[in-house]
Amino acid sequence: MSGKGNGADGKTDLANGSLSSSPEEMSGAEEGRETSSGIEVEASDLSLSLTGDDGGPNRASTGSRGTDTESSGEDKDSDSMEDTGHYSINDENQVHDRSEEEEEEEEEEEEARPRRRVQRKRANRDQDSSDDERALEDWVSSETSALPRPRWQALPALRERELGSSARFVYEACGARVFVQRFRLQHGLEGHTGCVNTLHFNQRGTWLASGSDDLKVVVWDWVRRQPVLDFESGHKSNVFQAKFLPNSGDSTLAMCARDGQVRVAELSATQCCKNTKRVAQHKGASHKLALEPDSPCTFLSAGEDAVVFTIDLRQDRPASKLVVTKEKEKKVGLYTIYVNPANTHQFAVGGRDQFVRIYDQRKIDENENNGVLKKFCPHHLVNSESKANITCLVFSHDGTELLASYNDEDIYLFNSSHSDGAQYVKRYKGHRNNATVKGVNFYGPKSEFVVSGSDCGHIFLWEKSSCQIVQFMEGDKGGVVNCLEPHPHLPVLATSGLDHDVKIWAPTAETSTELTGLKDVIKKNKRERDEDSLHHTDLFDSHMLWFLMHHLRQRRHHRRWREPGVGATDADSDESPSSSDTSDEEEGPDRVQCMPS
Repeated sequence: MSGKGNGADGKTDLANGSLSSSPEEMSGAEEGRETSSGIEVEASDLSLSLTGDDGGPNRASTGSRGTDTESSGEDKDSDSMEDTGHYSINDENQVHDRSEEEEEEEEEEEEARPRRRVQRKRANRDQDSSDDERALEDWVSSETSALPRPRWQALPALRERELGSSARFVYEACGARVFVQRFRLQHGLEGHTGCVNTLHFNQRGTWLASGSDDLKVVVWDWVRRQPVLDFESGHKSNVFQAKFLPNSGDSTLAMCARDGQVRVAELSATQCCKNTKRVAQHKGASHKLALEPDSPCTFLSAGEDAVVFTIDLRQDRPASKLVVTKEKEKKVGLYTIYVNPANTHQFAVGGRDQFVRIYDQRKIDENENNGVLKKFCPHHLVNSESKANITCLVFSHDGTELLASYNDEDIYLFNSSHSDGAQYVKRYKGHRNNATVKGVNFYGPKSEFVVSGSDCGHIFLWEKSSCQIVQFMEGDKGGVVNCLEPHPHLPVLATSGLDHDVKIWAPTAETSTELTGLKDVIKKNKRERDEDSLHHTDLFDSHMLWFLMHHLRQRRHHRRWREPGVGATDADSDESPSSSDTSDEEEGPDRVQCMPS
């Protein structure tokens, strides 16, 4: 009964706009009112909505179902608010607080995410760096491991010499590791005002010729540290090579330079230069000459125009084009050339690509494989995207081996008798060849060692057979050693580079070199080379640079002819230039510029 009464009263009160229907319900709702005054406002809105014309009693009856749910005003308030979608201010504040907390958490998460990403990257980088450092340490350790037992030993050799069983003591001693490990700087030869690009001993080993950016050639008595003579080369730009022609009585020097000219100097017995004359003209810099071991009249020249000239001083027109070096249809500018001493018909060239090319002068047919007899290249460089260039190559003393130095790469030894496309047989690491057109050479009467300069200013000597570094010397203060010339008979080495002097080295140290600091220098060279390979960019567009140089040369030429008193009596007209043998389209833009002095 009370349930019904309560229900009826509830209906009446709801109709009058009141939420509570009895004193019991009022007492049950007191706590709700004390908690928040906003509940009455919400309840009032609810009562008004229930007294509407459409379905008001039905909603009231729905709200009165079940005596358990109507026993408490607080429960009724809660049910009514849930049914109508209204919430208390406290609930709104809680929702608002939760949303603010969630937003703060999201913001913190957003801020923390980049930090975690950076931390992960730093950890990965540290791990990679640690792995790279370990790999570098392992590599350096392998390159500086213990040397094998030397083939030549002083005491047994001296004993054999005393007994008369070894007639070639000096010859064998010059190729001994013990002498190489005792190299020490003897003295410098000072006479140039520019960096020294070329060195060459005469056949007897008594004179040493040097050429420089100062356009002079000096012939030295290197033992007495005095110049025998010095003269203007006649070149208009850096002298790259000056060589005594063999069997000429040290009276003829052949020269080439950045201006592309090949010139010959006639030296007199009175220690003066009679004159120099141009015998060939490349349409690009000419870096190297190749002498035939027994010929005082003939030699080869190579230029960045991809042309190889054969020059015979007995002819009215000394130069004739021998071959134009090409890869498919593209010309390959040349930096180096060398004649095989065991077969003077063969010569090798290298330049603006990764291939060592060997030609035979008797079999050059440019319609068949561009005239190439065979090509060599380290297999990992054949299809490499890196722009590998060959800066220097040389044959061994007997012509069986061919050594090639690659720009920003290593030095490779090939067997010249192997078939076309054969892999290298030895590899020499540790130096850096990037800044200039770096030289490389054999050292020893039987080519027992490999010697090269480096951008770090040091001279490296490797034992050819083991590929181990056996000597490591600080060469140039200027930072780059370019040229290395072994004496033909004695354990003596001449070197030059960006410094303006020539340095003479001999095995006069009391003890063998300890190779102090070698590991650090090797690490530094390796690290710099790897970094440059990732961020390498050409400083100049070679085609634009070539065009500007060519244009400046043309302007100077026309200006000279406009000046009064200048005519065909120029010294360059002493010999007919060989530029007529080449066409304009053979002129190549590819060139490597040496660092300025």
